Amino acid sequence: MVKPFILIPPSEGKSSGGTEPCWLETKQSFKNLETPRLQVISALVEAMKEPESNRAKLLGVKGKKVAEATSANLDIQKAKTLPAIERYTGVLYDALDYSALSAGLKRKVDQQVIIFSGLWGIVKPQDLIPDYKLKMGAKLQELGILSRFWKPYLTSALEECDIGCIWDLLPGEHSAGWDPVIAQKRIRVKFLDEVIKDGEKKLVSVSHWNKLLKGALVQYVIDNQLVDPDGLVDFSHPEGYVFAPDHSVRNGNTIDIAFISKR
Repeated sequence: MVKPFILIPPSEGKSSGGTEPCWLETKQSFKNLETPRLQVISALVEAMKEPESNRAKLLGVKGKKVAEATSANLDIQKAKTLPAIERYTGVLYDALDYSALSAGLKRKVDQQVIIFSGLWGIVKPQDLIPDYKLKMGAKLQELGILSRFWKPYLTSALEECDIGCIWDLLPGEHSAGWDPVIAQKRIRVKFLDEVIKDGEKKLVSVSHWNKLLKGALVQYVIDNQLVDPDGLVDFSHPEGYVFAPDHSVRNGNTIDIAFISKR
């Protein structure tokens, strides 16, 4: 039976601290990524020796957050860890509401959700990781843009999972970190608001709440083991978005689908 796998981004917001051993002492889902992870960590540590202005630009933070992020990055190798699903605290993770799921649904999420990361490449929800700051679109002097660096490694790692159906809920910079040709079927999702502008109905892409909207979708896809968009017809999104099958577009192995809400 083909199972759906869901690719999601990490979050800028992260829990600090940890209760588990440092990451190298823990069992990781994608063991073959250990060497490239160490390469990224090494390059990141070197970058943390740069002037504050350079670090701020690389990490995308300002003010006191530069020092906080620098400290976390320098401590990656020995810092205590948390499961990735607890480390990431952004709106997608809030909407997924992992802690409130049934034990059975948690097991499915643990097995079938894959989180992309500029530092770790990909991890599963129960993989133990420390606090850090690094975007997939960042450029490290020794490695270049991280999505390009990671692409062959992540493509190979995903291919070894023998994935048939992938729900690609990644933003562009993360989606650039793998080659979708390995998927038998890739489903991408967009949320659209139907608005009246100049007396005409127009569809406008939702950007600000995009991650929040995808969080509820992750739970539904996993709970129902959906490998085809048609299974979304009965999905009642908590924010009022409705699956619009007439807006689906197929291109090769990729199906782009839309949810629409009238505003």
